Amino acid sequence: MRVLLTGGSGDLGLLLARELAQRGDVPICLDVRPPRVQRGEFVQGSITDRALLAQIMPGIDVVVHIAAWHGIHEVTGQRDAFDFWDVNVTGTFNVLETAVRANISKFVYISSTSVDDRFGVYGHTKVLGEEIAQTYVARHGVNLITLRPRAFIPHWNTDTYKDYLEWVNWFWGGAVHIDDVAQATLLAVDRLVQNPPVDYLCLTVDGAYDYSPAALANWDAAGPGSSFANQYPEFAALAEKYELPVAKRPSPKNITQTVQELGYQPRFSLQNLLTELAEFGPAGPPPPAF
Repeated sequence: MRVLLTGGSGDLGLLLARELAQRGDVPICLDVRPPRVQRGEFVQGSITDRALLAQIMPGIDVVVHIAAWHGIHEVTGQRDAFDFWDVNVTGTFNVLETAVRANISKFVYISSTSVDDRFGVYGHTKVLGEEIAQTYVARHGVNLITLRPRAFIPHWNTDTYKDYLEWVNWFWGGAVHIDDVAQATLLAVDRLVQNPPVDYLCLTVDGAYDYSPAALANWDAAGPGSSFANQYPEFAALAEKYELPVAKRPSPKNITQTVQELGYQPRFSLQNLLTELAEFGPAGPPPPAF
């Protein structure tokens, strides 16, 4: 199976390319820059280039559309509204339209829970991207699954995080590990191939949580940090050493439909994070082998 990964040189694309290649599929990476490790085939270019997209689409079995400017680019001011529109909106239209013209009917769109911020620059482009995707399901009968992951930039992305500890503080309040996003994406690809959904699916992707619903409902009832102390007594000294935000309440998203439709089972939780911090310290574990 030939799987086109737009934005395939990015963090998620690298993981997907590795997994696809290892199971015998052929990843086709489309990106403006080469991947640090090439798996399958690489095409250098942008999703704003319609002619290039039309050239590479024939023979593709499934499109996984990742390419986008992200919320971090809005926060840092690295990209402006024109940039976001060109890639996230026009680019998404270009990919879908050229796929349809090449008779490709299987499509995974990586959106974001930032659609909740529909009037923000980034969030708005993701809202529009989802509307374009849903339109192509209705207009052309595309078998399409939209995934809405929480922010998932990994700790080993040094353009975003200076060290593991900075990533820990971001992840703490509720997030999803990139490995879990990769899992959900591959499950979506397989669902499209093996049992395509009849209707448009839009599925939230969140991480694993160790706290019970009751613990979250009665958060820190015995005082700030008490819920953490009850759940992770073995990490009390670690939390004090690194001044971890133990009073911050996690905010899980509802992934019931994602579990039902894909068989998704997130694996990475605060327990894993604390274990890694204890073992590797602020530098964190090494990046994965691609």
